[in-house]
Amino acid sequence: MNSNIDSTSDARTANNAVRHKYRTLSDAEKAQMQEVKDMGAALITKLHEIGGTDVEGDRFGSRDLSLANTHIEDAVMRAVRHITA
Repeated sequence: MNSNIDSTSDARTANNAVRHKYRTLSDAEKAQMQEVKDMGAALITKLHEIGGTDVEGDRFGSRDLSLANTHIEDAVMRAVRHITA
């Protein structure tokens, strides 16, 4: 059974095998994390729009757009790691 946990939930620590200790995030930190993720998602949607590809798919219109997507994902991950550290 695959259970989904919201990334801003305090229960997010329940199924992580790598990071063994977490701290409880403040409401401001939860809001920052959600905003960063929303901004990343909006930019990835724009890449699909630019490339004429399906937002639900994982293919992009060019190698450059695919690389841009990878860098967006990396930037979001690193910003979230900073917020949650």
